[in-house]
Order: sequence, then C-alpha cells, then structure tokens
Amino acid sequence: MGDDPPARETTSEDARIDALDKRLQAAKEREDERSRTAAGAETDANYRMGNRVLAELLGGIGGGAFIGWVIDHFAGTSPWGLLVVMFLGIFVAFRNIIRISNRRPD
Repeated sequence: MGDDPPARETTSEDARIDALDKRLQAAKEREDERSRTAAGAETDANYRMGNRVLAELLGGIGGGAFIGWVIDHFAGTSPWGLLVVMFLGIFVAFRNIIRISNRRPD
C-alpha cells in the first residue's frame, strides 16, 4: 500500500480538456445565435396572417355547413342545402385567402 506508484502527471491532459471545453462552449454559443429565430414585428405579423387564413378557412367551412344544415332542417331538402351552402362557404373562404395572399407587405 505504501509502495504505490506515483500518480501520472495530469496537467497536460487537463489543459487540453479545458481548451476543448472552451472551444465546445464557443461553438455552442455560435450555433445558438445562428439558429435563434428572429422574434419581432415581422414574426408577429406572420402569425397574425396565418391565424387569419385559418379562421377564414374554418369559418367558411363551418359557417357554410351550419347555415346549410339549418336550411335543410327547415326546408326539408336534406342533404342538398348543406352541400350547396358548405361548398359556397369553401369557395368564399378560398377567395378571401387568395385576396390575403396577394396583398403586398408594408
């Protein structure tokens, strides 16, 4: 027990590991900055436009289906009122989406 060989000198290995850790940390910071999304007014405007397009599509389909169902319920024309008004709602929704997408950015 008392005659253990002396421990190996680790200062050169520690220096290399420390240098490698520093380079790795610098690379991670550069990658984080490069891949960070640009959160700003432009991003918010894009989210608002996407939400508006989704609302137009869902509103056109859902609103047309509901109004068509009501017409069918009272007129007894099932399923034609539902189909006709729902497709009309889809047409109007797509027309509005095309108008939104053709608008020039500010």
